[in-house]
Order: sequence, then structure tokens, then C-alpha cells
Amino acid sequence: MQEKDVNLERAIRRLNARAWGITVGLLFGLGLFVATNVLVLRGGPFVGQHLGLLRAYFPGYSVTFAGSLIGFVYTFVIGYGLGRVVGGVYNRLVEPG
Repeated sequence: MQEKDVNLERAIRRLNARAWGITVGLLFGLGLFVATNVLVLRGGPFVGQHLGLLRAYFPGYSVTFAGSLIGFVYTFVIGYGLGRVVGGVYNRLVEPG
């Protein structure tokens, strides 16, 4: 195999860890944002009892619109970190030798 082909193959196999971080962060963040706001719009006497337990892990979070924004930030950061780790580990595994 020529040197040019090896470099091309290596570049194709690598993941962009930053893109993975942003993607996973947005998925996590939007997931909590949508889940919270669906419960807020649904209303009722006890809105989001179980989802409200996340305030133990995310200070400031509550099942309100403002809480959904705070929760989005927390889960985006967690998802970003997780995506970066997955992308970095994958890139190390596919690197030859």
C-alpha cells in the first residue's frame, strides 16, 4: 500500500471527538429539556415528581421552564464530556501500533 493510501485510511477511520461531544451533549440536553417542558405543559397537581429528583444531582434544576434551561446546561456538559471520551478512546483504538 502506498504512503498516501495509508494516511487517507487513517484520516477516514478517525472520529472528530469535538463533534461527538457536541452531538451527545445536544442529545442529552435536548432530551431533558423536552421531557421537562412536556411535563410542565401537561400540568397537574404533582408535576414531574420523579424528574424533580434530579435536583439532587443538578443544583438549581426544577420541573419548570427555567429549570429545563438549567438542566439543559448540566446535561449538555455531561454529554459533551462523555462524547469526547468516546471519540478519544475510539481514536486511540483505531490508531495503528
